Amino acid sequence: MPLTATTPPQPITLHKRAAPAATAGTERWSVEQIEALLNLPFTDLLWQAQKVHRAHHDANEVELATLLSVKTGGCPEDCGYCPQSVHYDTGVKAEKLMESGAVKQAAEAARAAGATRFCMGAAWRAPKDRDIDAVAELVRTVKDVGLEACVTLGMLADGQAEKLKAAGLDYYNHNLDCAPDFYGEIISTRDYQDRLDTLDRVRGAGVKVCSGGIVGMGESRRQRAALIAQLANLPEVPDSVPINHLVKVEGTPLAEQPDLDPFEFVRMIAAARITMPKSRVRLSAGRQQLGEAVQALCFLAGANSIFYGEKLLITGNPEVAGDRALFQRLGVKGRAGVPGMDALLPAG
Repeated sequence: MPLTATTPPQPITLHKRAAPAATAGTERWSVEQIEALLNLPFTDLLWQAQKVHRAHHDANEVELATLLSVKTGGCPEDCGYCPQSVHYDTGVKAEKLMESGAVKQAAEAARAAGATRFCMGAAWRAPKDRDIDAVAELVRTVKDVGLEACVTLGMLADGQAEKLKAAGLDYYNHNLDCAPDFYGEIISTRDYQDRLDTLDRVRGAGVKVCSGGIVGMGESRRQRAALIAQLANLPEVPDSVPINHLVKVEGTPLAEQPDLDPFEFVRMIAAARITMPKSRVRLSAGRQQLGEAVQALCFLAGANSIFYGEKLLITGNPEVAGDRALFQRLGVKGRAGVPGMDALLPAG
């Protein structure tokens, strides 16, 4: 399966499930409109994004979410970016689902550090019903600690989202990853419709949707615009939009992918903010590689959520102390009224 940059992109249309007839008061975005945003002079784009951001959010408040791998490795999918795939030799060993006691301890530590949302990831293609029952117990554990609960488990079958909702699940993460016309370059073990069907099931169960994508995999700027268009034109805009920067892991097909211009990543954050003004736009995987200056630009462009903690699933993340120091220097604060936030407020 080729994992190189594609030939010059052909015209892209929104996937059939991603562009229903617009309802009253709902703005729809074309790929061309979003590409035009991405093509703006950098400062003009950030100025527009900042205006939208301030109209809908506290411009200096950032949500802190912690991500824990509760079932690592052994995934049968062949996603070209993922070190947990059984198809690649990355040194990751398959592990069993964590017990509730260990998850409770991790959730309590996350809450003490100031996190408000606790996300759990399991490396499954599609969980079995017995897996859903076990994860539902972990969701109840997290809710008992007093945090919002989010899980990412792969594709869901009918009735599974309802079980998770009954356990108290707040959010389900299922990323679209990339534009439809680039998808086949990255994965062959499922298709784009599979992802959209899972999002349909999540919405139908009344669970909030967390969905975003990955940039830096060799896609074009137009294909990044097409990913944003898919997300912004879902039947309901995702409540959370994680934007991941590719983390290149030795042993995966994308390990030698050329670095993305960091300003392209900031442009992606700005386009997400403008097209999905009420959503939480999250700096997710790859934040450690961005550096502090680029992260600051991302906050200016409208990012208002981060994954917080030293590890994301199995890849590195900035240290908590480093994040606190950066927040203090920028005058950024965590969500108001959250226990543990005092340490994140600027000194003086």
